[in-house]
Amino acid sequence: MADLGSLEKALDYRFSDQELLNRALTHRSYRRSNNERLEYLGDSILGFVIAETLFHQFPRASEGDLTKMRARLVRGSTLAVLSRDLDVQSFLLLGEGEKKSGGFDRDSILADALEAIFGAIYLDGGFRAARTVVLNLYANQLRDIKPVDLKDNKTRLQEILQKSDKELPIYEVISQSGKPHNLVFEVSCKIDHTDSPFIAKGTSRRNAEQEAAGRAFEAFVGNVPVA
Repeated sequence: MADLGSLEKALDYRFSDQELLNRALTHRSYRRSNNERLEYLGDSILGFVIAETLFHQFPRASEGDLTKMRARLVRGSTLAVLSRDLDVQSFLLLGEGEKKSGGFDRDSILADALEAIFGAIYLDGGFRAARTVVLNLYANQLRDIKPVDLKDNKTRLQEILQKSDKELPIYEVISQSGKPHNLVFEVSCKIDHTDSPFIAKGTSRRNAEQEAAGRAFEAFVGNVPVA
């Protein structure tokens, strides 16, 4: 296992009790004392911090818009991206079965571990410390999110393709792996002006398609003028 000090540096938080961080990185497949309870706690902390921040950041937004923005920010795919940015996958403790099935790179495991880390920071340093870490990690997402951007990725991609007189995207499941209770889907999204499809993984076919559509949308907007 890698030196936890480098993860603490990435989090910009030093644990008084490193066993809390160690537990936050321990998957249930590794041992009975794992990160599930910390994940439960961290999920609640994350939800509150993001909800409070959005409440003050968008004083005119409706309850519905605030709820949608919070859902986008705390969803598993967003957490998994942040987790990879911290290189959490290098510190995970997984059972042999999870290792062999690619658990280190599974969105659900990475997302759960990051929530567990938030819970561990709360227990170690209190709410203010946990809030600071969450807001630091989410700085870019909170800066960029807007109520008007709340259409899902597949809808945004379809609309921009239709405006450009392009064919609608084609989604295909490339592979399905993992145990029945913890499946991982790999999906491709093909649009007619590109040579290669956009590939993404998710814990459901829908999530994988949304992630692939998001990548296709970003590439399309980056290469085609949008009126």
